Amino acid sequence: MTGWLLRRLLQALLVVVAMTLIVFLGLHAIGNPIDILIGEDMNQQERLAAIARLGLDQPLWRQYLAFVDGALHGSLGRSFVYQEDAVRLILQRLPATMELAFAALLMAIVVGVPLGLFAGMKPEHPVSRALMATSIVGFSLPAFWVALMLIMVFSVQLGWLPASGRGETRALFGVQWSWLTLDGLQHLLLPAFNLALFKISLVLRLTRAGVREVLPQDFVKFARAKGLSPTRVMVMHVLRNTMIPLVTVLGLELGATIAYAVVTESIFAWPGAGKLILDSINSLDRPVVVAYLMVVVVIFVTLNLIVALLYKLLDPRVRLEGAR
Repeated sequence: MTGWLLRRLLQALLVVVAMTLIVFLGLHAIGNPIDILIGEDMNQQERLAAIARLGLDQPLWRQYLAFVDGALHGSLGRSFVYQEDAVRLILQRLPATMELAFAALLMAIVVGVPLGLFAGMKPEHPVSRALMATSIVGFSLPAFWVALMLIMVFSVQLGWLPASGRGETRALFGVQWSWLTLDGLQHLLLPAFNLALFKISLVLRLTRAGVREVLPQDFVKFARAKGLSPTRVMVMHVLRNTMIPLVTVLGLELGATIAYAVVTESIFAWPGAGKLILDSINSLDRPVVVAYLMVVVVIFVTLNLIVALLYKLLDPRVRLEGAR
């Protein structure tokens, strides 16, 4: 187990190093932040002084080495716009994005798994057919259009839920959270559902497919022959084996939700990292963009490692293969 974990950590480190190079070179190949940050009324001498102050007068390889040196010392640069440490800016906004992503994932599990189990147990039932047809709609609808419709219906016409902002927050472990207050929960509901709609459809279809695959297996028939209750068979045998592919998908979907919540955060004015990165891209604030992408890479790598560990817990065959 120790050797396996060390190998995975080494692979994760290599991925992070490779991504630093790709992200750094990719961002420095497009646009010039000086054109946005410096006014047209500045003379050439002031322009050159600003370029030197930002370190943009150095060769690209030297800028990269300076970036790596700063990263090894815990800094990914200083924002051109906010004049603050880029990582600190991201970490200040990241809890709001994490809260939104986890709320969407929780909705997907709570709604998608039971519906998928029902559709898998009774595939010919009219409700099951309706669920499968509805899931296709969930895949097809664009997130920005769904967000606008949610605001139009539940905020403008019905007036049930707020249309924007994060609402009242409360501190827990030094971080402000919306779910700790009623007003915060009301603000969280619409953007979280908007993010969760695609995932609910995905979880529903994956759960149904897993149930249909596991039900004919011999170990399920043997459990029923032993006289186990249908609930125990479903939970201990069917659902546990169905969760193996779901763990992989949900782990990666959590990372994708954190990374690509930009549209939802923009429409609902949710003050998360996605809104910050969109503003930073518009102003070509390279340090913030690089810091955000590197934080996302670390999140994906960490989630991938956690998924691999959960695989070993859920599937004994994986543990046996790792032991050989």
